[in-house]
Amino acid sequence: MLGRQLRQLREAAGVSVAEGCRAIEVSAQTMWRLEGGQSVKLKDIYIRALCALYGASDDDTAALLGLVAETKRSGWWHSYGAMVPAHFDLYMGLEEAAKRITSFQCNLLPGLVQTADYRRAMVWTVHPQMTTAEVERRVELMVKRQHRLADSEFALNVLLSEAALHHHVGGPAVMAEQLAHLMGISRRQNASVRVIPRSVGSWAGLQVGHFVLLEFPLHRETKWTEPPVVYVEGYTGALYLDRDNEIQQYRAAIAEITRVALDESDTRDLVTEIAREMRREQRPVRS
Repeated sequence: MLGRQLRQLREAAGVSVAEGCRAIEVSAQTMWRLEGGQSVKLKDIYIRALCALYGASDDDTAALLGLVAETKRSGWWHSYGAMVPAHFDLYMGLEEAAKRITSFQCNLLPGLVQTADYRRAMVWTVHPQMTTAEVERRVELMVKRQHRLADSEFALNVLLSEAALHHHVGGPAVMAEQLAHLMGISRRQNASVRVIPRSVGSWAGLQVGHFVLLEFPLHRETKWTEPPVVYVEGYTGALYLDRDNEIQQYRAAIAEITRVALDESDTRDLVTEIAREMRREQRPVRS
């Protein structure tokens, strides 16, 4: 938010990046990182100098200085250190601030609806050499993230490919418990779970791929409202997309994915049936 507001003030004032750099004696790369919301060492004196150069009002200057103070506060997840990858640290802050999250997943369940055993199995799969203590810290981090679901003003919308329900993550017993947990979440007033069945055949989500759309509360001053962000996680990093045309494309994708998804009642019926299959598979075969 701080970076976006500074960029908008600079552009409205007709000030070039080079002029802004000279005002606070930083490189163009540092200014790019500052305006792009990347990690930079922020000082009040920098913000005051830029606000003066851009002709910002006293109220806007005070608000921006308040944001500087916010950037220096540690989120609860920072106590987990290296357990939170650098590319995921920003996401954690966005997730904590969001009023609504829409998560579309093709192969795995999103972290906000995972059981501890499901998460544990995934961590062991990706990091087989990790110590038990480290694995449990990652599971604990996920459980704390799920406290957002207790906030009645927060809404979670989960869209899943049926394939994500059939993978035996942790084995049939773990999956049966996971699917029961998913159904429990689907009955919450602030959550929705809908599945795209395999019978649909070809559909847009197969090409779009997994993503998370985060939307934020309205601020009393419209210009201070944080715009939506789309988070796309990869194996070695992540993308944060916030341009209007990008958001519009993902909103269109959500509409199309939702169109072919089962409604919430039919989704629960399907999940219940798959859970039954998982339980049958975990029973010993009699000779």
